[in-house]
Amino acid sequence: MEIGRRNTLRVVREATPGLYLDGGEPLEILLPGRYITPGTVPGNVLDVFVYLDSEDRLVATTETPHAMVGEFAYLKVVNVAPGIGAFLDWGLAKDLLLPFREQTTRVYRGQWVTVGVFLDSASKRIVATMRLSRHLSRTAPTYIEGQPVNLLITSKSPLGYNAIVENAHRGLLYHTDLVSPLTLGQKLQGFVRKVRSDGKIDLSLDAAGYKRVTPITEQILLALQANRGRLAFDDATSPQVIREKFGVSKNVFKQALGALYKKRRIRFLKPGIELADK
Repeated sequence: MEIGRRNTLRVVREATPGLYLDGGEPLEILLPGRYITPGTVPGNVLDVFVYLDSEDRLVATTETPHAMVGEFAYLKVVNVAPGIGAFLDWGLAKDLLLPFREQTTRVYRGQWVTVGVFLDSASKRIVATMRLSRHLSRTAPTYIEGQPVNLLITSKSPLGYNAIVENAHRGLLYHTDLVSPLTLGQKLQGFVRKVRSDGKIDLSLDAAGYKRVTPITEQILLALQANRGRLAFDDATSPQVIREKFGVSKNVFKQALGALYKKRRIRFLKPGIELADK
């Protein structure tokens, strides 16, 4: 049984407040009645999240928080308690504590902050921290070029948007590769462009190299065939229009047009393109 994570636990007995689950001899963990599905009986196995309640007792819930231990999230401050810290809404009945010692700047009610979630070794309580670097992986990233990865946008810089990659490493999405602004706390899928010698990762919202160009060339050809061999798109079309139509950056679109032109599949009409065998 892991505190702060989802666990598969067996129901051992029923009681007035709910069901007790086997957390490992001699530990039993309460699943309150409001989370129990009708028909659940001792012997059933349930998938639950385990954490400490307001009285520091282990309790289970079928709900899933916005972030579990070892993960990062963008959470709203719902209260600030003098001498204790801030409390964050992480999707459970009990709010998540962000102690003053784990704040890099003082926060206020209503503010949104990027935090890591960890288990305090002394108190066994789940707490949040704004000191993200302490909880990122210390092992060198082993991603390969073009690999899809999950991203959390954490901050904006002159170069682009900083992101946490797979809850483990730091990465950067460059402004020059984006057609529209991103938002802090946004979760999205990206792709690895390059792993730098310092361990940081250059990212893209498009797959890298040939893998990203080939599917788009097929999309362009299908769009041409569906539109009588002509399209009002070319290398002068705005990035936003290209993104809305094909879901890629203008740079990727231009590479795809170049690949089709070299194979003599299309002609440029200026403006627009058409199939070469039209």
